[in-house]
Amino acid sequence: MAAGQAEVAPGNEIDPALLRDTVDHLAINRLQARYADVVTRRAWEELAELFLPDAPVHIDTVTREPFQVTGPDELGTFIGGAVERFDFFEFVILNSVVTLSADDDADAAMGRMFMCEHRRAAADGEWTTAYGRYLDRYRRVDGRWWFDGREYRSMGRTGADGGVFGPPAP
Repeated sequence: MAAGQAEVAPGNEIDPALLRDTVDHLAINRLQARYADVVTRRAWEELAELFLPDAPVHIDTVTREPFQVTGPDELGTFIGGAVERFDFFEFVILNSVVTLSADDDADAAMGRMFMCEHRRAAADGEWTTAYGRYLDRYRRVDGRWWFDGREYRSMGRTGADGGVFGPPAP
């Protein structure tokens, strides 16, 4: 046995399917974390490294009519405009669940992510927190996972436009 190589006892071999699932879950969790990092840093141009060019993003803030943007450029323009009034903004992932092989396609996955935004309005110093849920579709292209579509729905907010909007439908 070569130096540094661990010996695997008979019966303790790693299941290749389990290993592949673990690697895919980690890659998608990294994609989600990268999204949170990009949004917190307001690095909108980096969304092109996370979203497929034609990925639809449905947005329901509950307090206005739902709408859709398409692709990373439109998404960055929307989010940038929505957060420009904050002198502090941090996107935090609270929990996420990923289902691999969506529709029996090894290169497709689905996820549900609960998040919050901590933010402070530059104009008056008011601190608010927003809570929401994403339903995500992911697609593996050339061995790499991307956002292939998202549905966002607000669940609650503190502050003047706040409220509890109830849990979104599954």
